[in-house]
Amino acid sequence: MKKQYFLALFLLSTFAISQVKKDSIIINKDAANQSLEETLYSTKDIARIDSLVLENQLQSVFMDEIREYYISNIDTTDVSEIPLDVNLLKDRLSKINETTPFHLAYNPALEKIIKSYLKNRRKYYPNFMARAAYYFPIIEKYLDQYDIPLEMKYLALVESALKPKAKSRVGATGLWQFMYPTGKQYKLKVSSYVDERQDPIKATIAACKYLNDLYRIFGDWDLALAAYNSGPGNVSKAIRRSGGYKNYWNIRPFLPRETAGYVPAFYATMYLFTYAQEHKLTGSAPKIHFFETDTILVKKTVSFDQITEQTGIPTAMLQLLNPEYKLDIIPYVKGRNYSLRIPSKQVGDFLQNEEALYLLVDSDMAKREKPLPQYFEMDKRIRYRVRNGDYLGKIAYKYGVRVSDIKRWNGLKNNNLRIGQRLSIYPKRLRVSKSSSTTANNNTSKKNPTIYIVKKGDSLWTIAKKFKKVSVNQIKEWNNIWSGKNIQPGKKLKIFKS
Repeated sequence: MKKQYFLALFLLSTFAISQVKKDSIIINKDAANQSLEETLYSTKDIARIDSLVLENQLQSVFMDEIREYYISNIDTTDVSEIPLDVNLLKDRLSKINETTPFHLAYNPALEKIIKSYLKNRRKYYPNFMARAAYYFPIIEKYLDQYDIPLEMKYLALVESALKPKAKSRVGATGLWQFMYPTGKQYKLKVSSYVDERQDPIKATIAACKYLNDLYRIFGDWDLALAAYNSGPGNVSKAIRRSGGYKNYWNIRPFLPRETAGYVPAFYATMYLFTYAQEHKLTGSAPKIHFFETDTILVKKTVSFDQITEQTGIPTAMLQLLNPEYKLDIIPYVKGRNYSLRIPSKQVGDFLQNEEALYLLVDSDMAKREKPLPQYFEMDKRIRYRVRNGDYLGKIAYKYGVRVSDIKRWNGLKNNNLRIGQRLSIYPKRLRVSKSSSTTANNNTSKKNPTIYIVKKGDSLWTIAKKFKKVSVNQIKEWNNIWSGKNIQPGKKLKIFKS
């Protein structure tokens, strides 16, 4: 497995190589040795970024629903009935092109994509535009700070539909769909409680740095956009195969199929947002605007439910404004300064009830039947010693990783383990050992529980209020609900009455 990994990395990093000299790659403009115009690329840059793409196994970072929106059926969709005058479209694209560093030239392929979206994807735009009203001001601030075209904000929409908790089937996460190694490269930390890839501000800063790296390689924002999806190695390869052209539309036939649809999707989205009114695309009202929020540093580990109980701020609002907290719990860790984002108008309510909130935290902690999950960061490698009865699936489950991950990290060709063998693990979670839990000593765990069936409109908070001396955290513990996600009608919950 390890040998195959490095072979793939070698092949990917040498896609565009025509000549190697020390730390540079020379890409020929014409393969026939006519007048050559050479462009210098840093081998280290391309290899570094391509290695991150390889972690994605050369698959797209699109979520399945975004793949459906942007890629599927474009070539086969009949759009002849969509009323969009070609000359009018050319004029509009020309006007956008005059104000942007992207090359928004008319061509029949782009026209068909725009018409296809108008025919089949119109229903997505109210939610897109509502999310854009909240997230675009955040994104634009940092794009401007890093001297990146403000139009690049549409890339976040293409990547994640502006959902900060979006996760693809291969693990790409957040507004900008960072894989874990890529996020780590750009200083996004992932712990048992916090995933900074889901933090709109920190992830946007990382995306700006990533895009600047790509622009430094190609000197062209269209090509940087293509490389964001497929890696600079594939873009360099397409340039070479095209005979040295560096215009996106000229190299498009030589790009991976998905990237060939990716950049036009970006162009089409830019066009439709610019001319939304003309195409009668209207957005839903956002639940809140970013400028209507503020942050507060927490002084203890506190859950969203506890904040809701003391301040009245709905848990759903806390989840919307704080998507980086994986368990709906804000950990208190020295040196990390984790903060809580809430509506500005309720900052006073929080401060007024802050003392009572921390008293509630202490009270709930004293009643807790088992400890909160241990805080640890994913980028900390541990060395695991194989014990009698261990197998890869058991170890993978314990640390929240895949068997394939363990095999790749340790160069294992099969699933065979031997007692005493040492394995390198980069854990995503730690399971609490039985010895660290006081459940066995707690009398309530020995009582027969009442079974409560969740009804439509129920929340953990409303359910807790139906029982005497029962808290939200107790319900979570009794039913192994750590994430705080919405519970579904029909779900059976165990309630231990005091």
